[in-house]
Amino acid sequence: MYVVSHKKTKMPKDSIYVPVQVGNNKENFKGFHRDNTGENISSKNKNYCELTAQYWGWKNRVADVKGLVHYRRFFSNGDTNFFKNSQAKFNDIMNKEKLEQIIAEHDMILPRKRNYYVETSWSHYKHAHHIEGLKAARDVLSEKYPDYVSAFDEVVNRKAVHMFNMMIARANIFDDYTEWLFSILTEVEKRVDISGYSEYEKRIFGFVSEILVDVWVEKNQIDYVEVPVMFMEKQHWMRKIAAFLFRKFGGNKLEN
Repeated sequence: MYVVSHKKTKMPKDSIYVPVQVGNNKENFKGFHRDNTGENISSKNKNYCELTAQYWGWKNRVADVKGLVHYRRFFSNGDTNFFKNSQAKFNDIMNKEKLEQIIAEHDMILPRKRNYYVETSWSHYKHAHHIEGLKAARDVLSEKYPDYVSAFDEVVNRKAVHMFNMMIARANIFDDYTEWLFSILTEVEKRVDISGYSEYEKRIFGFVSEILVDVWVEKNQIDYVEVPVMFMEKQHWMRKIAAFLFRKFGGNKLEN
């Protein structure tokens, strides 16, 4: 599992975790691989976010199982008490034994869905981001993968979606999905002018991919199981609620 990080931070000791440094920091973090080695798109990290590490894992790594997690978000080993302290959370990061148990029974692990309750994934994206990216993604699907369009329309009209670009899967599934994903995003990149976007909104391809993972899983009927995600850093819930209300009723895009 590739742990994406742009800064030096504590990493799990379990051998299944591979820390991957992203971004343009000139310092090479000890014990980390870098996404600017081998075949890579590291220079696009500001626009593709954690997907530059996903691309690196697809192109440069051989394994039976591949996955993508974040330095501040990990799949849980099973404890759903998320009010525990940071060390207790760290101790509950999914280990090799738990991973092997799940992958023996399922092809993919995804986070629990985020439920928007009062709006669809499409309307939420429109309130939170520039909708042009999602529209372009649908256009590309219509041209390159028309048999995926009905799955796309179904997914964006739901009120729940898998977020964070986090997953673990059998390697053939991880690689097949990643190949499909980048064949779409590279075309969207040609069609959407982001020169006037804020720095936050220039992370467009990371945002679009959060929708596309459900499209691919839905169309290919992937056998997956949902596992809770632990947020390793303190969550500012009042700020998150205020941000949601502003997106819903304020009409403007927020900076992160």
